[in-house]
Amino acid sequence: MMIRLAVQKSGRLSDDSLTLIRECGISFTQNAGKLKAEARNFPIEFLFLRDDDIPQYVSNGTADLGIVGENVLIEKNETVDWVEKLGFGKCRLSIAVQRDAHYENVGDLNGMKIATSYPHILTSYLKRHNIKAHIHEISGSVEIAPSIGLAQAIFDIVSSGSTLLSNGLREVETVMQSEAVLIATPNLTQAKQDILEQLRFRLQSVRKAQEHKYILMNVPNASIERISKILPVLKSPTILPLALEGWSSLHSVVREDAFWTVIAQLKEAGAEGILVIPIERMIV
Repeated sequence: MMIRLAVQKSGRLSDDSLTLIRECGISFTQNAGKLKAEARNFPIEFLFLRDDDIPQYVSNGTADLGIVGENVLIEKNETVDWVEKLGFGKCRLSIAVQRDAHYENVGDLNGMKIATSYPHILTSYLKRHNIKAHIHEISGSVEIAPSIGLAQAIFDIVSSGSTLLSNGLREVETVMQSEAVLIATPNLTQAKQDILEQLRFRLQSVRKAQEHKYILMNVPNASIERISKILPVLKSPTILPLALEGWSSLHSVVREDAFWTVIAQLKEAGAEGILVIPIERMIV
């Protein structure tokens, strides 16, 4: 029994998707020009597809699983099961107007021509705000539409915002946040569901490891209790006596997003010789 996973063959999510799979300990070879590959050490086959096609392939069961951006998934509106957010490919879908255009609030979109590759999401947003605008659907190079007179505004993916700036545009409304998600075809067989759960276990272990750091430090015994309260550990820190009397080595795990704040507090509480080590896998 093997499960089939659809991933983007090239583009914004492709490299990160394949890197994540490899970090899960799954080995495969992606040959240039080939649209299929089979893992050597896990019951999974890969289909390399256009991102726009992935929701449909998963919905109709051609692929059992898919990795795709939330923006594409919502736009295509296919019937699939959302399995898990994957933490990469983060972006937002926003409305932008020309830099010198008058804009105060969403009401100013009334009557505008808006160019987009996401007409379904945009239509839903405008309807929620009772806005009547003219949607011009185009594929690719959406940001050029205002400068050539095709539209007065655009609705598109924004990551850093540099593309908007270079095309004389400014972001005025954020409609949704997006990231890569793992999806599944409805009604997987039990055998394939079991493989999916094995894959999810690996994905979660890798993602938890990416979100945490392993730290070691030397601590005066008199400060152990105070320092232990600072650490947002899973249960309690590991404490080992040092050869130097009155000192111990304390080992713990810290979340990446709280790392610098915690390190500053540890130093203030008397910790010394702090070492920070990346975690390859984290199973809790």
